[in-house]
Amino acid sequence: MAKAAAKKVAPAASPSVERRPALAGRSTTATNAEVEILPPAERISLRAPEASVAALSKALGVTLPIKPKTSVSKAGRTALWLGPDEWFVIDEAGNDPLAACATVAALHSAVGVSHRNIAIAVTGAGAAATINSGCPQDLSLDAFPVGAASRTILGKAEIVLLRTAVDAFRVECWRSFSDYVFTFLSEGARDAAV
Repeated sequence: MAKAAAKKVAPAASPSVERRPALAGRSTTATNAEVEILPPAERISLRAPEASVAALSKALGVTLPIKPKTSVSKAGRTALWLGPDEWFVIDEAGNDPLAACATVAALHSAVGVSHRNIAIAVTGAGAAATINSGCPQDLSLDAFPVGAASRTILGKAEIVLLRTAVDAFRVECWRSFSDYVFTFLSEGARDAAV
């Protein structure tokens, strides 16, 4: 009995995996406001006692704000005050704030949340009205000036809100709520145009 010749099978090509940002490329333009998805960024959720703030600020290259509703930005990195011992740090310059925190011996907890969040820019003369279509935060310049930041809600979703200019905001939300938040803001932008 002749043995059957074994067929040689070419090795399977390695699968190529590319992470696509949630809602990449989506935008809405209305008469007074524009809503668009921002590029990916590095983010951390940071918790630390007051005694650790100086060491963490030095490592991060940005002084962690210690007053409610404030933020500080430097060289593409922004730290937002969310609570007495809590900050949200965003790095848009391609650096890793988690690695920076790992060099600090002082007591703290830093968790990478880059994969969890997306950012949405809301800009234009109707930006505040767009956000206020579903957010109870007072967005007047007196109450929420440029650089102000807070954790709040938009409709039924929790967001982190940062005012980046007189007529511009950065809305951070979890990926799982991103379609809802984007759609809500898009509708708000259309309403602000009226």
